[in-house]
Order: sequence, then C-alpha cells, then structure tokens
Amino acid sequence: MDWADSPQQAAFRAQVRALIDSNLPALYWRRAAGGRPRGLGAAWHEDLRSADPEANAAARDWAAALHAGGFSAPAWPPEYGGAGLSTLEQFIFNQEMAVAQAPAVGGGGYSLAGAALIAHGTEAQRRRLLPQTLSGEIHWYQGFSEPGAGSDLASLQCRAVRDGDEYVIDGQKLWGRSRGADWCFGLFRTDPLAPKHRGISFIVLDMRTPGITSRPIITLTGEAEVDETFFEGVRVPADQVIGEEHRGWHVAMYVLDIERSNVGNAVGLRRYIEALLAHVRTERGRVHAGGGRLTRQRHAIAQHYIDSEILFNVSYRIASLQGANLPNTSESSASKILGSELTQRLSNTATKVYGLYANVWDAESEHAPQHGLFSYEYLHSVLLTIYGGTNEIQRNVIATRGLGLPRG
Repeated sequence: MDWADSPQQAAFRAQVRALIDSNLPALYWRRAAGGRPRGLGAAWHEDLRSADPEANAAARDWAAALHAGGFSAPAWPPEYGGAGLSTLEQFIFNQEMAVAQAPAVGGGGYSLAGAALIAHGTEAQRRRLLPQTLSGEIHWYQGFSEPGAGSDLASLQCRAVRDGDEYVIDGQKLWGRSRGADWCFGLFRTDPLAPKHRGISFIVLDMRTPGITSRPIITLTGEAEVDETFFEGVRVPADQVIGEEHRGWHVAMYVLDIERSNVGNAVGLRRYIEALLAHVRTERGRVHAGGGRLTRQRHAIAQHYIDSEILFNVSYRIASLQGANLPNTSESSASKILGSELTQRLSNTATKVYGLYANVWDAESEHAPQHGLFSYEYLHSVLLTIYGGTNEIQRNVIATRGLGLPRG
C-alpha cells in the first residue's frame, strides 16, 4: 500500500495547512506551545462563551476563518453547510488540525448530534438544529450513561412515557457535561416491555425545559469535569425523536462508531512524546528528569512511539473502510482501546521520568515539568478507558463482531 499522499491529497493538505497557518489565533498557538491540555473541540465552545474578551474573540475569529474556507463541517453535505469532504480528505483535515492543536468548530455537537440528525433525522429537525449547531449557538450534552447503565448501556432505565403529543421523562443520567449545555441528545426507555435493545428511543431536548437539574462531579484532577443530571417530569414534544420510536439503539450505535474512530488521537499522542523528549533536552528539563531517570525509561518511550504509529495506521484503516462504506465497528473499538491505554501508559512513563517533580500540580510553578501536562494527564487518563464504552466492552465487540466468536 502506498502511504504517500496522491498529488490531489498533497494539494488539499497544503490548503489546510495554509488555512491554519494564516488564521489560527495567537491564543491557540500559545496553548499549543505549553500548558495543560484542554481537549480538542471543547476549548472552542468554552471560549465562545467566555467572559475573557481575548478568548471570545479568538473563538469567533477562528470559526469565521473555518467557515470562509468551507471547513466548519468537513463531513456534512454542502446542503447543510458542510464541505462534503471524502473520508480520506477528512482524515487529512483532522490530522493537520491535531498537529496544530487547532480546536475543531462544532465539537461533539458537530460530530455526534449532527451526524445523527443528518443520517436519521427529519428534514424539519435538520433545518431547526443543524445551523445553530454549526454556529455554536447550540452546545450539546450527550445523555447516554446512567448509574446502573454504563458498560451495559442497553440496561438504561431513564423513562420517556408518551402522553399525547409529548413524552414525559423521569430518571437520571451520569457523566457528560450538562452544565452550560443548550440541548441534549440522549437515549430514553420508551417501551419497558420490549427486549432491552428494542425499547429505547433517541430523543433530543432543550436543556432549559423545566424539570432538569445538574450537579457537578469532582474527578481525580480536582475539577468538575462531568455531571449527574436529573430529569423530573420533563415534557418533550414527540416530534423530537430522531429515527424510529423504540429503535434508538440503532441510531446510538451509529453515533458511537463515530465517537470511537478518532483519527486525531495518534497524532496527539505522538506530539506528547515529542514534547516530552524536547523538554528533557533543555537545561530545566534535565533538572526535572534527574539525568538517569530518562535513561531508565528510554525503552518505554521508544515503545510508546511505535505504538502511536500502530494507532495511526489503525486510524488510517478505519478511514479507508469508511470511505469504502464497509463495516468498521471492531476496528473503531480497537482504536479506542489502543488510544486510551497508550495515553495511560505514556502518562505513567512521563511521571517516572520526572520523579518527585511530577507531584507539582501548580501549572505556573517553575518546578512543574511542562506546566504539569503529564501530571494532569496521568489523572485525567483514568477516564479514557471508561467513557465511550469501557474497554472491556470494546473487547467483547471485537470478539463477537470482528472475530465471530460466540457470546459467553
């Protein structure tokens, strides 16, 4: 297989690089140079609503530049404001965005809620929600997991009971960031007597609807990164079901396959490795690494780099399968496992390189290696093997759908 860009792909890559080089605001370049990671996609939504004038202006300028270049929604059809890029063009676009640490306009609303609306929504639903999703007016919350339904998502019990032209929703959702979200796309049980995979509907709803409350959950990083969300007598119009009633599982699996096939992950991990090596070559970095600690970890770092190359090739395979309209569920699960576990191993190795300096949490301290990047990532990465479907579930998917093994 020829891994080099074709002349057309090379020209497209140069176009994307030129767009980023000419338009990415200085605020995002500074974040790329140092500081703790904020997560691709999330930063744009936060900045768009920020009280900080510089952050707010940067988000608006970057969104305008992407829109002018036709890249606000690379995968969406042109009739919905997208660029209609091929799968491999999207791969190249995402790769270059990840290299530059440029925030993708739209975030999860674009890639998940938007994808569900385009594939399974009605034309009225698309006209109502897609333009505001693209502009950032709607910030979406993913309401899937529940206290008793995380890995076994089909066991969810948050009920949506039909009452005339409305559903009345009662129950609880867990994880995700519902505070500050405008709309929710979620799974709700609409037929409790049906087999558990067949009695679920995919519903979108306005988070300002009476009866919704959110409480923050403090994670290992000390930050309120996720929430628990309660629904009490929440009334939602019946025309806000996406796809068929009681067939929401099919829509959800379509969305989750997109969520698990993140092609920017390998690029980001490779960048972390290169940033680690670049830092320990500086005078301050040699102090942090204590000389011998880096030497003891050099084989682990080399293996991490090899693993990032493997992950990149798995992502490339997923893009190729998607481009040929072939099933890629097990490959997407493999990518999720590889990326999440590699992030954990790399963060663990980096803390060993820095020794006791890794305990410095203040990102502005001169004693914090790389502004505490790997100290933060070491704790944050615990979540990676859990959300989006635990890695144990991903291995079951690979066994049954990829290898054809019988269910236990």
